[in-house]
Parts: sequence; C-alpha cells; structure tokens
Amino acid sequence: MKATVCLIAALAFTAAAADKPNFSGEWKLNASKSELGPVPAPTSFTRKIMHAEPSLIITDDQKGGTGDQNSTRNYTTDGKEITYQMNGADVKAAATWDGDGLIIRSNADAGGITISFVEKMALTGGNKTLTDAIHIGTPQGDLDITYIFDRVTAP
Repeated sequence: MKATVCLIAALAFTAAAADKPNFSGEWKLNASKSELGPVPAPTSFTRKIMHAEPSLIITDDQKGGTGDQNSTRNYTTDGKEITYQMNGADVKAAATWDGDGLIIRSNADAGGITISFVEKMALTGGNKTLTDAIHIGTPQGDLDITYIFDRVTAP
C-alpha cells in the first residue's frame, strides 16, 4: 500500500513538472516592445537560458545603455536560495513557480542599501516571446521595467 501511494505521488510530481513551460533557448531583446522607464535602452541584449527542471541557468549579455554587463545566474525552481555578485553587490535570490510563470525574488546589498527585485518570467505567443517583468524596490522609490525578448533559437 505504501509503495502504491509513493508511486502515485511520484507520478503526480512528474506530471506537474511536465506541465511547466521550458524557458530554454536564446532570446534577443525587442526594445520597441519593452517598457524600460528611465533606464536607457541597451544597444544589444541577449539572454541564453538552459532550463532542465529544476535547474535554470540564465546568461545575460548587455551592451550600451548602462554599460556592458555579462552575468550568469544558476537557480533551481524549488525556491532554494542562491548567492552571487552583480556589479559588485552581493545578491541573494530564489526562483519558484507561480502557475506557468517563474518568480525570482532577489535582494542586493549595495553598500549597506538593500535593493529588492521581483521578476516574473513568462512565455507567450506560442513560446516565441519571453516577458520578464521586474519590480525594483529601493529606499528612494520603486520602479517597474518590462523586458520583451523574441526567441532566436529553441533548445
């Protein structure tokens, strides 16, 4: 009886994981569809994602706008906290599912000032568009940015 319950639970978990979208691929920013607010648009921004549930590796390459920036972040979608450096700041972050979207919550310590980020990534348009809506909280006020990426290559 216990074995049957365990088997059913394992199958339910596998089916739930299979229902989640796969963000893998190479993406290019569509600046004309993005809402960047006061942030200058980069001259180029590509994002490569390797997603094999629960592993999620995001590599960003930005040029222009606020300067050239390259970063790689290694998440798991089970909410496990990771730590990394971004522009000299220590960042703690965790990724979790919210329906078909991924929520990434981050806090950066920038010289004693805490900046919070809440990202919601979702696929639309037959998985050809990646939307990354970011809410940034700072002691000076909040800011919302939405990056719209077009798929360049599929996994």
